[in-house]
Amino acid sequence: MIELYVSAFITFFVVIDPPGCAPIFAGLTTGASAVHRRTMAVRAVLVASAILFGFALFGEALLKALGISLNAFRIAGGIMLFLIALEMVFEKRTERREDRAEKIRAEEPADISIFPMAMPMIAGPGSIASVMLLMSQSNGLANSAVVLAAMASILALTLLALLIAGPIMRVVGAKIEAVVSRLLGVLLAALAAQFVIDGLRASFSAGAVLSGH
Repeated sequence: MIELYVSAFITFFVVIDPPGCAPIFAGLTTGASAVHRRTMAVRAVLVASAILFGFALFGEALLKALGISLNAFRIAGGIMLFLIALEMVFEKRTERREDRAEKIRAEEPADISIFPMAMPMIAGPGSIASVMLLMSQSNGLANSAVVLAAMASILALTLLALLIAGPIMRVVGAKIEAVVSRLLGVLLAALAAQFVIDGLRASFSAGAVLSGH
């Protein structure tokens, strides 16, 4: 049981990457109040948890029923994430916020808790595929519970990382935060491109196998 927990814990830690999600969350929530940041962090993790636990229990049957592959998730998630990355690099989000602020001074920054934080950043193609694979390999109710416990532990760490990301970035300063936000946008774009490449590669490989080449 301990070996299974450690293995699942490490797998989810690498795939979900709580330390990596934190600075991206901080960059996307620039200008938000502390209360709004906390609300978005909690909502993002709760929604991601619902998605991951849902796929853990019913994902394989759902995808088969809908005729959707995980490769399609990779490609679609990558494209959506790439659009967010472009906005971070070219500060389009900042421009839109300034325009809205002139019209409605009291308006809070956009809510990014559902997209892109909950999905595809936390509950992305990789984490969905991982939980489905680990659940399919676990034999018995006890082993399945261990896998779910490992995932819950990582989600709790992710929530902690998101909650402390804002204060840390505020201490760093606005100018440095802007530089970091752009840098993270570039990295996010690369991650998004990798999602699309992996999805296309796997799709073409599957097609080649089916065609007998």
